[in-house]
Amino acid sequence: MTDREWAILEPLLPRQPRRGGQWRDHRQVINGIAWVKRTGSPWRDMPERYGPWKTAHLRFRRWAEDGTWARLKAHVMALAEADEDIDWDAHADSTVVRAHQHAAGARKRGIQRRNRRYGKASAAPGVVFPPRSTLLPTAADDHSPR
Repeated sequence: MTDREWAILEPLLPRQPRRGGQWRDHRQVINGIAWVKRTGSPWRDMPERYGPWKTAHLRFRRWAEDGTWARLKAHVMALAEADEDIDWDAHADSTVVRAHQHAAGARKRGIQRRNRRYGKASAAPGVVFPPRSTLLPTAADDHSPR
């Protein structure tokens, strides 16, 4: 964070408590938080030059809960608008990238699938064929009363 950026943010940050231990320098911790968010790395991988990762994570969570980050964002956006340094024109790329039909791996409705056990095609996924006997019934197999 540059000295100019720090001069804008410092007055908006919470003050050191009068009692208890001293907080680690806000600037150092904010730089650590920015590093984690910029790189997408886990908190535990934050470089030691920014202080303990637990301190940065705890302060990030606390400031999210108490609205400090929202106040900082609103103030910075107000300054940028006053200087006409913000461009609200946004463009989205609507390019469609198609994947190969097997890339998604999801079953589609209405596609003929082969039943692996019997080698038959089924019209709908999940159709279960009844087991087939390999022997034909004979008169000796008939156990019905006569």
